[in-house]
Amino acid sequence: METGSIPVADLPGGFDLQATVESGQSYLWRREDGRMYETARAYGGGAWYYTVVEGEVVRARQRDGLLEWESTTDAEPLLFSLLRLDDDLDAIVDATPDDPLVEEAYEAYRGMRIVRDPFFPCLVSFICSAQMRVDRIYGMQTALAREFGDEIEFDGKTYRDFPTPERLAAATEADLRDLNLGYRAPYVRKTAELIASGEASPNDVRGRAYEDARDAAKVFVGVGDKVADCVLLFSLGYLQAVPLDTWIRGAIEDHYPHCERGSYAKTSRAIREQFGDEYAGYTQTYVFHYLRN
Repeated sequence: METGSIPVADLPGGFDLQATVESGQSYLWRREDGRMYETARAYGGGAWYYTVVEGEVVRARQRDGLLEWESTTDAEPLLFSLLRLDDDLDAIVDATPDDPLVEEAYEAYRGMRIVRDPFFPCLVSFICSAQMRVDRIYGMQTALAREFGDEIEFDGKTYRDFPTPERLAAATEADLRDLNLGYRAPYVRKTAELIASGEASPNDVRGRAYEDARDAAKVFVGVGDKVADCVLLFSLGYLQAVPLDTWIRGAIEDHYPHCERGSYAKTSRAIREQFGDEYAGYTQTYVFHYLRN
């Protein structure tokens, strides 16, 4: 076992582990105590969380001003990548236009960061997100890992990696429906087949201009504009992406009616400008988490 710690004071803008991994942007982190999405923020301090990335187990908790970790590998580079610990949150907040709702959201969850999840698990998570609460989406991803993920032994416990595209492509639609994926089951299976066969790849999306990347991501089955934006924001680092989900559309209706332009593309451009364009995805995530809670 390898262990280490990262002083939170060294991270520009601070860090909030619970808000980051329990804010509905990643479904690949789990609480060791099994209470994911069950406790208020004040009660989550010090809890151990874990994730499995390409066969490596990473456990982390935040206490006494430190982000402590235990892992099968040197986890510090992984944590900096997965949790974007080198983002300058102070600069991001300063770059955001003055706005009462946004200021309240940033104040309530200062230290929350955008995640950088691996592409395929992120893609599957948000294909499963349609018309679902965050706890239900989380349950689906947990079940997929339990049934189809490789076992990894660490510190006397068995952990499960997220299944590969090949494993999910080989599953039957009935297998996936048994895990409560419902009508999303064929979408997940067909998307896994596209990637496993090499017919489609994350490289088809990476590196494109933002709106071109959003269109390119829709080659995957079950991916429309909103899901594409989620994957661009929470996996591929397009920090200007603003997924127009129920909560953000509600915020537009209540606070920014001038941003409603009648189509996803036009409304997206308007709310990105409202939220500060370059880091609009950060603002969206804070507003989403604030309104949801």
